[in-house]
Amino acid sequence: MARPTHTSRALSQNFLADRATAERLAHLAVPNGRHQPLLLEVGAGKGALTATLAPRCRELRAYEIDPRLVPVLRTRFSDDPHVRIVGGDFLGARPPRTPFSVAGNVPYSRTAEIVDWCLRAPALTDATLLTQLEYARKRTGDYGRWTLLTVRSWPRFEWRLVARVGRTRFRPVPRVDAGVIRIERRHTPLLAPSRYDSWRRLVELGFTGVGGSLHASLRRAHPGRRVSAAFRAARLDPGVLVGEVPPERWLVLHEVLTS
Repeated sequence: MARPTHTSRALSQNFLADRATAERLAHLAVPNGRHQPLLLEVGAGKGALTATLAPRCRELRAYEIDPRLVPVLRTRFSDDPHVRIVGGDFLGARPPRTPFSVAGNVPYSRTAEIVDWCLRAPALTDATLLTQLEYARKRTGDYGRWTLLTVRSWPRFEWRLVARVGRTRFRPVPRVDAGVIRIERRHTPLLAPSRYDSWRRLVELGFTGVGGSLHASLRRAHPGRRVSAAFRAARLDPGVLVGEVPPERWLVLHEVLTS
């Protein structure tokens, strides 16, 4: 069967074309000395990353949405019984019930949906995703600012920018560079499960932006004196913008305002 040569703009296909980068990404997803029991790959493409992930796990399920690429992938990995090529949309997959990891070169246009899928999966241990660099920097606080999604999930997940990848490592070459984001479920959550609802309400209230500042937003549901006391405990200026508050300071705000 002829190898597909065309890419689909609708599928946001930019294939990883550099083996060294694929090896680096596989190492970040499954560090040396480990052997992952179950790993799900998002968007196997032509198999560049699949080939470097396969030796690092006992079972690899590689999802590919483009039907033109699935037969090629199945032929390429036909001698690897622990590699299963799944034709279809990763977002339609049911999360495994046993602990598993996710890795992949994520289609830029679907990054947010894939990250949401990972965060909702109860048995996910970690996700290592090659995304648009701007997305990776925003979600990990690399700009010195933090997003609602990151702060809201922080008690359960740690977010890190672990690598940058130049755009010339892909074919076709995208307009922007990429970043590798690592999302790890904490072995010990920073909050007890009974505190998650109050955490979510506080963070979402703070990010409403009502009143022009975080201090003003929180005063909509908490007495001004308590908000000021919480800001002092967290060593925050009353005029600080909500995106400038690191997750660790949010934990102090939550402790004071909900105790």
